[in-house]
Amino acid sequence: MKIRSITYFCNPKYPLEENILREAGDFLSKAKAAYEAAGYEVQTVRVATVPFPNMLGEKHMDELPNYAAQFTQVMKQNGVVYAALGPALPDMPRSYRVIPDAIAASENIFFSGVMADAQTIHMAQVKACAEIIVKCAPLDPNGFANLNFTALANVGANAPFFPGAYHNADVPAFGIAVECADMAVDAFDGQQTINDGRQWLVSEMTKHGQAITMVAQSLMTNYQSLSFKGIDFSLAPFPDDAHSLGKAVENMGVPKIGLHGSLAAAAILTDAIERADFPHIGFNGFMQPVLEDSILAKRAAEGVLTVKDALLYSAVCGTGLDTVPLAGDVTPEELTPLLLDICALALRLNKPLTARLMPIPGKKAGDATTFDFAFFANGRVMALESSPLHGALNDNASFTLNAKLPRQ
Repeated sequence: MKIRSITYFCNPKYPLEENILREAGDFLSKAKAAYEAAGYEVQTVRVATVPFPNMLGEKHMDELPNYAAQFTQVMKQNGVVYAALGPALPDMPRSYRVIPDAIAASENIFFSGVMADAQTIHMAQVKACAEIIVKCAPLDPNGFANLNFTALANVGANAPFFPGAYHNADVPAFGIAVECADMAVDAFDGQQTINDGRQWLVSEMTKHGQAITMVAQSLMTNYQSLSFKGIDFSLAPFPDDAHSLGKAVENMGVPKIGLHGSLAAAAILTDAIERADFPHIGFNGFMQPVLEDSILAKRAAEGVLTVKDALLYSAVCGTGLDTVPLAGDVTPEELTPLLLDICALALRLNKPLTARLMPIPGKKAGDATTFDFAFFANGRVMALESSPLHGALNDNASFTLNAKLPRQ
């Protein structure tokens, strides 16, 4: 396992106060060194801010592309490669419209958009997120611009995984995201019972989670105003079989992920994370980024794993839909029903879910992907079984949806 990211949460304000990013860079440099001294490879250090609409306000919303471009330069000067400027917000509808231009104007800057909060689905904003995805697709010939955007449903602050990371306070904080799909692969390799594999996985997560927390606590002795929010132990993969969540599921006994039994496997893996003893923050569950996982990409190419399957597993997993390759000519009206389903799952099950969808220009369902990118596995464009909504479901009004009541 590795540390995927050390994420520093802050409010850099508008106009940008560069000293805040200098403080972030100073802490992240020291934190990276501390974790490496403890034996952990650290892939990236990142900054996530309060939602950009709250920084810019309605008056300066159109300045987002310039602000993002400036942020790119200043963060590079301070040793930070990636930053998330938080989500567009329903009470500022114009904040959704400026995101594609901001992505085009910046480098390694991530955004998100709120579709649903804890009780309310904002239909106008569900549609706005679908529009963003379609507008971002042609910004890059491979559709890569949508790597930098995700739609949020019931996602709280301080989750350290991008693109959905954001902060909700002026006081800085930090959190840790790990890359540990290999642990799940190892946990069930040759195990005869679910309990044996799960017990090993819980033990390993607890051991590493507590070690990571100890380093965090030692760091805070020199940063009195900084708080540690916790660890997201979502089983993030890397695109080779040794680091594949799909491989972990198949090691558990499902012949191919996408076949029946896969949902149970995803639930068991997520349950193991919840049982482990460490400070939880973020998603903490089975992660299924199709393009970042060699086995998921392979099964999607074979037609065994579908978009509907991934949506089904979102009912028991941690993150939702991620890096899903779709046809380049998909319309916002076709994406909206899928995003609405994500919102409904998130609210009824009272869990955070996201949707990072990637229409690929010039490709249609079934076409092979041809990415030349170390963090992607090639497969095929997935079919989306969706048609535009009509009637009451197509209305732009927001509506509430209560979480399922506990059994009496």
